[in-house]
Amino acid sequence: MRLIKTLKNSVALLGISLLFLTSCKDETENKLAQNTIKETVDYTAKVYPLLDSENSRWFFFSSANRPFGMVNLNPDTQIGGAWGSGYRYKTDTIKGFSHIHAWQLSGVSVMPVTINENNKQSIYKDFYSKFSHETEQIVPGYHSLELDRYQIKTELTSTKRVGLHQYKFPENSKKGILFNLNTILGPCENINGFLEQNNGKELSGKLVMTPTHRRPKPITVYFKVLLNTEIASLDKDKETGNYLINLKDDQNSVLMKVGISYTSVSNAIANIDKELPNWDFNEIVDDSKTEWNSLLSRIEVKGGSEQDQKRFYTDLWHALQGRRTISDVNGAYPDNTGKEFKIGQLPLGANGKPKFNQYNSDSFWGAQWTLNTLWGLAYPEIVEEFTHSLMQYYKDGGLIPRGPSGGNYTYVMTGASATPFIVSAIQKGIVKDDLEGIYQALKKNHMLNGIMGKAGYEHTTNLGGGLKYYIDNGFVPYPIPEGDFGSHQDGASMTMEYAYQDWTLAQLAKKLNHTEDYEYFMKRSSNYKNVFNKEIGWMSPKNVQGVWKKDYDPYQAENGFIESNGAQSTWFVPHDLKGLALLMGGEKAAVDKLNIQFEKAEKLGFTAGSSHSQEMHPEYSRIPINFGNQPSIQTSFVFNQLNRPDLTQFWTRKVIAKTFSGLAPSTGYNGDEDQGLMGSLNVLLKVGLFQMNGGTEENPEYQIGSPIFDEVTIALNPAYYANSSFKIKTINNSSTNVYVNKITLNGAPIDNYKISQSEVVAGGELLLEMSNKPNK
Repeated sequence: MRLIKTLKNSVALLGISLLFLTSCKDETENKLAQNTIKETVDYTAKVYPLLDSENSRWFFFSSANRPFGMVNLNPDTQIGGAWGSGYRYKTDTIKGFSHIHAWQLSGVSVMPVTINENNKQSIYKDFYSKFSHETEQIVPGYHSLELDRYQIKTELTSTKRVGLHQYKFPENSKKGILFNLNTILGPCENINGFLEQNNGKELSGKLVMTPTHRRPKPITVYFKVLLNTEIASLDKDKETGNYLINLKDDQNSVLMKVGISYTSVSNAIANIDKELPNWDFNEIVDDSKTEWNSLLSRIEVKGGSEQDQKRFYTDLWHALQGRRTISDVNGAYPDNTGKEFKIGQLPLGANGKPKFNQYNSDSFWGAQWTLNTLWGLAYPEIVEEFTHSLMQYYKDGGLIPRGPSGGNYTYVMTGASATPFIVSAIQKGIVKDDLEGIYQALKKNHMLNGIMGKAGYEHTTNLGGGLKYYIDNGFVPYPIPEGDFGSHQDGASMTMEYAYQDWTLAQLAKKLNHTEDYEYFMKRSSNYKNVFNKEIGWMSPKNVQGVWKKDYDPYQAENGFIESNGAQSTWFVPHDLKGLALLMGGEKAAVDKLNIQFEKAEKLGFTAGSSHSQEMHPEYSRIPINFGNQPSIQTSFVFNQLNRPDLTQFWTRKVIAKTFSGLAPSTGYNGDEDQGLMGSLNVLLKVGLFQMNGGTEENPEYQIGSPIFDEVTIALNPAYYANSSFKIKTINNSSTNVYVNKITLNGAPIDNYKISQSEVVAGGELLLEMSNKPNK
């Protein structure tokens, strides 16, 4: 079976020089790096797409897609609900091939079928098919399997906005393609599905995604279908409202393009015309492979085991997807932020192309320890693009979102999680224009009637976030006296989160010489101290009268803390860990306390179970440190900030080995990967770089950990940084030699296990001498 033909024009993978490709390729005017890199391996071959697929969430599994693609084409084995749906490895039945797997979005599910006298009436309801993993092939940008019921070989690939199908029907079969446009599909229901034939080989249609608890408004997706064979007829089932395309019997191999748009059929056509004008399936597979390789090769690792490398590039692959494009090639996008839906238009560059894409994404809650650092270092053009997208929402709807879906706010999670992301982009010199306008937009989110005042999914009020109490009294009470208005109304967590985000905003205020604002937000950033109970030594919730919660148990999950317990969240003070240590009785006392938590957490594998659904398990939920969810994923690097880098090195390597080294459908992230957050974390832990405050101070600092590889080379994008690379090289590295005893940067000694942004992006070599004995 031929999977991928030789790259067009005889361009070999081995030793070829590739221009850096941005995540948006032709349709944007993002800055492109001008240097080239040597691609000595096929990085896509090192990706294991089936990782954690037994625990898939609707948007987690990906196969026939591009980086941040609008189209995320892959088979579905489960379709009911946002969790436990999509492609689930242990389910042996295909229920359709959907084009949209996104945060709170789903749609355009199709199924090739063969038709006979026995099924022609029932096919609209009874069309699922068994399949076997033995006849399945998956690499980034390509997915192939055989439908046992119909003996149809299906192959899938895509461009950013167009799905491309290749079906090989059995000889002498009556061929059809079912469009299941009215169905429960992942997070929402698809309704009002409509399909019409335009000519002998073309159709067009649309469907509506119903509102969800998180996405409060409906959103329509439009699509255009092109076939390489003649349509015999188009039938509609009155009961289900779904459609069957009957194909003429002139050929057994059928190609189908499906272009989508959230604005119009005409823009779906424009997306096809721009991205997929030909019918060469293997060329598109090759193009997808080239695009993925151009991004994965930005970080080259040497050493470690073969499994270590495969897991690393799988993590990196996950860091570059999940969040989806929703704008068309011409810059049209859905704007659902107002009372009435409208079609927005992104600004165009001098070449007539959009300057950036508009995105649909889950929250940036936890991005300060993940996307900020990885994207900011290896993919600054992606950071710039997402910043512009977030600001476009502000221009449309008046607020920078936490996690937008369907062109609208979802108010997912809590706080102002986009603030550290955007501040980091500015401090690293990635975003340079309209800094005052960006600052004022961010500041609005931190004040009354801004997004910080909203609890999770609080769509119509501004009470659940408890911001007025935080401003007036210095803490968010638990419970909120006015009642329940949304999810995650956990006062202690919100107090700590707001304090950190205030600190990051203060750094931008300082940069822009807003002295009064700087002092104001710095004062607010100390509010975390108001929820530290010195009598028990833990962060703790208190009520509106300031009374500590009675019989408080710091190991009880979601007892004043969001998706965590008090023991885990006590360390959520990334901007002032030395201040936290003082509350605990000094750095030694703090180190001892955290070290004991790690010793206990190790017995449970450092995670609250093996999936997000197990986090509330009565035993797992009591784990003192949880690397399966964002609130405490920074904790191994806390030791670095408290002058015990040896413990950062020791525990980080323990966490990697026990928690993030597996390579199977049953293991992976032991929780919720969250659209690149945990993939990014894994990459950073394994290369030995971290940013405790999310890279939000002036000339941001990187803390040095313990890389698992002998050599890590990060190719710098010269449109933002030096026309060079930053190399991390280790000497005597092994599974036992986890301690870093000596560090030099370009031959000069470094004594404090820290390096600045300006030093990293200038390029050079960081040399780490490793041993099995700690350097305290």
